Amino acid sequence: MKKRILSLFSIVALCVAMAGSVVNAENFDSEPQIVDGSYLTTEESSTGYSHPPMAKGEYLMTGVSTISKAGLTRVYAYASTTANQTVDYMATAVYVERYLEEEDAWGYVYGWAEEAENVDYMSTADSVKVDRGYYYRVRTRHIAGDYDAYPYDETASFTNGILLP
Repeated sequence: MKKRILSLFSIVALCVAMAGSVVNAENFDSEPQIVDGSYLTTEESSTGYSHPPMAKGEYLMTGVSTISKAGLTRVYAYASTTANQTVDYMATAVYVERYLEEEDAWGYVYGWAEEAENVDYMSTADSVKVDRGYYYRVRTRHIAGDYDAYPYDETASFTNGILLP
């Protein structure tokens, strides 16, 4: 009789534990929020790539944006631009943005641009001081072309938002 009671108690405890797991799993199945193409995540870093349909012209091949946590109040932002061939002019404009919950939009925090001549690749990076408790992303404009082929080719890339708790 004692074994049956222990067995029944074990089955009840197992059922309660499984029911709790199902409830918790339902909470985690919700879709992550997306704002202007960027998911709001709790990841340590995020990388985004330009897509060929976004590239205009014949010179640009790819654009890359990356953001990663670099301490309690810093993010590391990186961007690169690659052309199909050596071009007369290339530029990369990088924008670090913070998610503004009250506007459900991204707002400007910090930015910079780099230019180069007679190259087929360039990259730039910076460490940016930010406030804790917000989501941040990197959005980049990639530009390339020859002086006699103005307007230059242009595309964009952006990361998902990462939370700095």
